[in-house]
Amino acid sequence: MSNLRTFDLNLLLAFDVLMRERNVTRAAECMFVTQSAMSHTLHRLRQQLDDPVLVKSPAGMQPTALALALVEPVHGLLREMERLLESPQAFDPSSSQRRFTIAATDYMEFLLLPELSGLIDQAAPGVDIHVKRTDSAFPLAQLENGSLDVVLGFASMLEPPAHLRCEHLFVDRMACVVRENHPTIHNAPSLDDYLAMAHMLISRTGSRVGFIDAKLAELGLERRIKLIVPHFLSAPLMVAQTDLILSLPYRLAAEFQKLVTLNILPVPIDLPDYELVMIWHPLWEKDPAHCWLRAQISAIGRKIDANEIRL
Repeated sequence: MSNLRTFDLNLLLAFDVLMRERNVTRAAECMFVTQSAMSHTLHRLRQQLDDPVLVKSPAGMQPTALALALVEPVHGLLREMERLLESPQAFDPSSSQRRFTIAATDYMEFLLLPELSGLIDQAAPGVDIHVKRTDSAFPLAQLENGSLDVVLGFASMLEPPAHLRCEHLFVDRMACVVRENHPTIHNAPSLDDYLAMAHMLISRTGSRVGFIDAKLAELGLERRIKLIVPHFLSAPLMVAQTDLILSLPYRLAAEFQKLVTLNILPVPIDLPDYELVMIWHPLWEKDPAHCWLRAQISAIGRKIDANEIRL
């Protein structure tokens, strides 16, 4: 008998039909081939199984002992293959108990998660969301094995491998904020004004060098960073109660302005806009549940992108 590497798996369907019909002519009709073609297929089956498979008798064609032993396993295998090749079942958010895992910075959490959570509460009450912090190393293995569904963040910082799917969500631009009635800064600061101020830096790693500091260094300049905090949450309260200036993405500054009284001003340095993206693995491209999650995030991203940056 042939082993699996040399066996023609296309013969299994013909075997299943032959065992059911036990007649070459009827089997040929079921498979929409000629009787000659089916006879040839039966010949190939006999060769590969090294067994007569079907033999003539006064009662018609009868299966051999080996053929009988293979009937149920082959039939079950074909039904399982049929199931696997069927279109995936539609995802019903209203009844799903799915859990999605998202890797995101606190910036993306702040902008996206409130609306996403509200939407899921209404449309998919049984669905759970687990948000993980993005690490310095890109989580490729987690995206491949399905323990992570999507990654959200700045395209320039994530630098995903080229074979992954990457969708634009929105853009943002650096701005700075100071408290209302600041003693020295009331309008857009000049570069000299900006450098003369005491700065606050949000750095989750504790580094004293941010993106702006790298840009200033290219110009041979340096700012004084008086306060470093690891999280966005405390930043607006500290700025509102001090004379510090904080540089951060505009859309985050606009959200902070809803919580405390702050003035949003342009940063006096030529900086490129940021692109915020959603990344996922092509393995899950057609998964209906995964498609649904991405559609919700995409819709929120479009709404954010539609809000003009006013600097």
